[in-house]
Amino acid sequence: MSRLPAAIRDTAARVDAATPDRRDRAVDALRAGAILGVVLGHWLVTALVADGRALHTASPLQHMPWLAPVSWAFQTLAVFFLVGGHVATRSHASARARGLPYHRWLRDRLARLFTPVAALLTLWTVVTVALLLSGAEFTTTRTLVKLALSPLWFLLVFAVLTAATPLLARLHPLWPLAVVLHLDLLRFGLGAPDALGWLNVAAGWLVPYALGAAWTRGELERRRSGWILLLSGTAATAALVAWGGYPASMVGVPGAGVSNLDPPTLAAVTFGLAQCGLALLLRERLRGAMRGPLAWAAVALVNLSAMTIFLWHQTALMATTAIGLLAGRLPGLHTVPDGLGWVAARIAWLPVLVLALAVCWAAFRSWERGGGRRGRSRVVAAHRPPDRGATKGVRHV
Repeated sequence: MSRLPAAIRDTAARVDAATPDRRDRAVDALRAGAILGVVLGHWLVTALVADGRALHTASPLQHMPWLAPVSWAFQTLAVFFLVGGHVATRSHASARARGLPYHRWLRDRLARLFTPVAALLTLWTVVTVALLLSGAEFTTTRTLVKLALSPLWFLLVFAVLTAATPLLARLHPLWPLAVVLHLDLLRFGLGAPDALGWLNVAAGWLVPYALGAAWTRGELERRRSGWILLLSGTAATAALVAWGGYPASMVGVPGAGVSNLDPPTLAAVTFGLAQCGLALLLRERLRGAMRGPLAWAAVALVNLSAMTIFLWHQTALMATTAIGLLAGRLPGLHTVPDGLGWVAARIAWLPVLVLALAVCWAAFRSWERGGGRRGRSRVVAAHRPPDRGATKGVRHV
């Protein structure tokens, strides 16, 4: 840190000093990594192709299916649900110990999720009306709005699981896994309607959420648990892809007959188990890495802005694409993603996308802190004496 500006060093040192020793920094690191993985993955596999006056979505995975391992690295939602289940069950137990009623606990949890959504919906309502009144192609408008609002499905699922936390706190992950298995057997083996698969949206993400609850109960502390999840999840996913006919990509590919993510399939869930196992195995290394003030301050900043980053990263991509059109069809931004040249160009665009997201963050981060109201940070707060299990200083969200 010696070569960094003094202000950055001082801020990192203050954040580090404000963090109680008993806080598990690995939890925050895993959540930050999961959010950033989703953002980077979307930026790498989502293309807005300019075709005359219209824009339509495309993916390099359509033209280069051998790039499927990219989706393995950046489809990190299972880790987010793992951490979410762990934090929510612990938070609910703490609330009960303090005598906080369930409805107040749930209201506070959901407010943190949905307050930032108001800004997104407001802006995109205005943008949609403006596009329609200006005569923009309906296909373009629909593409942009669908992309901008796509993160909201995740929030709805996460909100439902959060509300059900008291019922799920003791649920064994094998139960929702069995539901996913049977639904896939009905769909792909017995010809049941594809609509049946949408039940997997809840059951599939409940598997890592229930694993998070098991983590809270202390059932996943031994490294053997992580290895079992990693090895069994990897073996099951490999078998499903090699012999079960499941796609290799762990994200949706436009035009593909089957998507592993929309809705989640058994392959996506077993892949998530492997990711959760790896996350559990990395806890000690992450705890060590987070002892560095600079690394911990960066993770704390991402956690403070997690919802803003998640909600606005697609808008940042679209804003960059729209502004770039003023200069014509730019490689890696408006062109068909059909070769390595596009991949190289898109990687070169990543710093610009980061800058666009930073602008969105500066404009809308106050909504993540309570709709623009000033108040104490939810990650870094003033020290206070512990009160019946409440955590002082830095608090988990």
